[in-house]
Amino acid sequence: MTNDAADDMPEDEGEDLDPVVGAILKTLWDHGQGGSDKGLTLARLSKRAAVQMSVLRRMLTQLGAADLVETVMEEDGRGSARLTEEGQAVCGQLFGEPDGGGETPVLH
Repeated sequence: MTNDAADDMPEDEGEDLDPVVGAILKTLWDHGQGGSDKGLTLARLSKRAAVQMSVLRRMLTQLGAADLVETVMEEDGRGSARLTEEGQAVCGQLFGEPDGGGETPVLH
């Protein structure tokens, strides 16, 4: 029952998160938590999140407009994506901070 969850980027409601958006954000979150400061290639992101490339690019456009993800495109068509600072904060709320837990405050 998620009608336009991707359009209304969740800043405070993880339970209404579109599964495709969630998979993309979770994959980027996991990549960033692995210590890499470089973006994840779109090909790897597509494969790891199990999202078709056309859908991935559409979702990345929406996530970019919400200032959650930064996408870099090369002249040859390849690209990479990574979470912005705001995206990291939102993913920390959605997926939990690395050191554990409890409740986290809502971002505005």
